[in-house]
Amino acid sequence: MTDLGPEPHPALGDLVALIGIWTGHGRGFYPTIASFTYGEELRLGHVGKPFLTWAQRTWSLEDGRPLHSEVGYLRPSAPGGVELVLAHPTGVVEVTEGTMAAGRLELRSVNIGLTTTAKEVSQVTRTMELEGDTLSYVLAMAAVGEDLRDHLQATLHRSA
Repeated sequence: MTDLGPEPHPALGDLVALIGIWTGHGRGFYPTIASFTYGEELRLGHVGKPFLTWAQRTWSLEDGRPLHSEVGYLRPSAPGGVELVLAHPTGVVEVTEGTMAAGRLELRSVNIGLTTTAKEVSQVTRTMELEGDTLSYVLAMAAVGEDLRDHLQATLHRSA
C-alpha cells in the first residue's frame, strides 16, 4: 500500500484503464421527453479488491440543476467478461453483463429491478469506447412502452 492507496487488484485486467474522474457533456433524447444537454461527472475508483466503484452524476447545462445520478460496481467475470450493477434514485436497479476488449465495453441488461413507484424500464444497453483519456458512450433503453432505442450520448475526458 502506498500513500495513494492500494494497488489495483490484478483481476481487474483491462478495467484498470477506466479508473479516474471523467467529466464532459452529453445529450439526451427519447420519444417521451424533450431533448436536452447535460454535464456529467463519472468517478471510477477502486479499493484494492476485484471491482471498480461507480459514481455518476449529471446536471442541466441550461441552469445547473441536478438531473440524474447512479452508484454501483463494475467487476470482471469470466475471461473478458464484465458485470455492472447500478442503483438509480428513480427506483431502478440495473444489472448488466458484457465484455471489455480493446477499449470497448459492451453491456446488456440481464435483470432490471423496479420499485412500485419507478417508471417502467425493461432493457438497457451501454456501449463505452475508451481512447486514451477520452471515454465516449451511448446508452439505449426500452422504457415506458417504447422499444430499445438510444437515449444518451456523451463524451467525457479524464480530469484526474
